[in-house]
Amino acid sequence: MKISKKYSTLLFGLFMSLTMAFTISFLLTFINTGFNSGFFFRWIKGFGLGFIIGFPTSLLVIPFIRRFVNYLTE
Repeated sequence: MKISKKYSTLLFGLFMSLTMAFTISFLLTFINTGFNSGFFFRWIKGFGLGFIIGFPTSLLVIPFIRRFVNYLTE
């Protein structure tokens, strides 16, 4: 099943923010607290908060960043 190209910015923002929130929350939770009994719950909490903030932010910023990169590279 293919998804329409009109959703490409939305999907790009979704997958990019999921990946970034997942990775950064894991690393920062590990650096700040190490692996211990509460690690998983702190990490998931940080991931959720990061995604809630990151996804809408990415949707707002992606068009401006694309234009800026096009300006720099054309």
